[in-house]
Amino acid sequence: MDLRGSCSERYSELLLTIRTAIPRGPTGSDDVSGVLEGIKVLDFGRYIAGPYCATLLADMGADVIRVEKREGSEDRFVQPVVPDAPAGEGGEGTMFLQLNRNKRGMTLDPMCDKGREIVSQLVAEADVVVANLPPQTLSAMGLDYETLSATNPKVILTTVSAFGHGGPYSNRVGFDGVAQAMSGAAYLTGRADEPTKSYAPWVDFGTAVLSAYGTMAALMARQQTGKGQMVEGALLATALNFFNFHLIEQDLRGTDRKAIGNRSPYAGPADCVQTKDGWIFVQVIGDPLFKRWAKLMGEEAWLSDPRFSDDLKRGEHGEILSQRTADWAAQYTMEEALNILGDARIPAGPVYSPAQALEDPHIQAMKYMTPVDFPGLPHPAPVMETPIKLSDTPGGIRHRAPLLGEHTDAILTDLGYNSAAIDELRAQGVI
Repeated sequence: MDLRGSCSERYSELLLTIRTAIPRGPTGSDDVSGVLEGIKVLDFGRYIAGPYCATLLADMGADVIRVEKREGSEDRFVQPVVPDAPAGEGGEGTMFLQLNRNKRGMTLDPMCDKGREIVSQLVAEADVVVANLPPQTLSAMGLDYETLSATNPKVILTTVSAFGHGGPYSNRVGFDGVAQAMSGAAYLTGRADEPTKSYAPWVDFGTAVLSAYGTMAALMARQQTGKGQMVEGALLATALNFFNFHLIEQDLRGTDRKAIGNRSPYAGPADCVQTKDGWIFVQVIGDPLFKRWAKLMGEEAWLSDPRFSDDLKRGEHGEILSQRTADWAAQYTMEEALNILGDARIPAGPVYSPAQALEDPHIQAMKYMTPVDFPGLPHPAPVMETPIKLSDTPGGIRHRAPLLGEHTDAILTDLGYNSAAIDELRAQGVI
């Protein structure tokens, strides 16, 4: 007996009911649709780059199904809100709460025969498959493009790996910090005697954004050709891209720069300086800003000083400019210094702790973060909204991240499995 039934007929009905079928956060908007409504995405991602790529698609209205291992993927538990708590009782990590909003979730073992069969059925109806896995793992799971396109020629496979496909490192695993290190970024961050990676995983998030951009382009191309294709992102490629102009300078000028802390080698003053009650960051680039800064500091004579004749010279002598700015800032509180700099139209901002960032009145007024509840949390989590705004077709948070396997039964039911078949799959460890 065929337990699957006709998936295509039910999928259209599913899109009409999905908004009421999935739990939403207290301030999530059921009215948020977006330009990708009707697009179905399978997310086999892990950690940041793959999942956040799928999140950006979900924010714009796509129906994204996050597929996890039966016990939960490792990234579900990174930075747990309640350490040692199980899934669904606060054991989920803060990263998972951010990177999996707007998704449905199911558990599945894609390495067994019945698991592969379910993957094949899901792929047959999918528009996009997202998987940030090494090439050999993609093949083992049947998620390589050749296998996927044989099932569904219109499907788009968006892959993210550490090093990309085709080079000597292609089958190696890697994380954000590895790419920061290999691009030269960590070498020029911090101090010369100790390479320092950024605390923020900018390579992961940058790769996710570029992969979402590539996926959207592939969807547009499919409208013209009717065919899917493979979109490939790589952590090392992203890191090299973001760091490229420094590499160009090294190649063409042979500068062999060293890390100089918070100062910029290309302009000045650009540094963190201390006030009476905290730190601020001041950044001056270009002659007009330098003239304003010199006037504010009472150093108009420096405008004709050859040491400060252009941005590059100011960067070379940035320690002098930083010290002058620090001497000036030490007279004031943070608020006073920032007000004076603001009135002079000089870019500056406070150096916040995470707690202070959450309390900033501008961040709050702009509603950059939406409070989203989740089982086991002491209170709703401040989840960052879609970081880009469209005036006519905005994206946004519709509902919280899924509990482990929360929508497995509903997804399989939509594929045509009845309750007995689902129970059997669960007993066999497939889901």
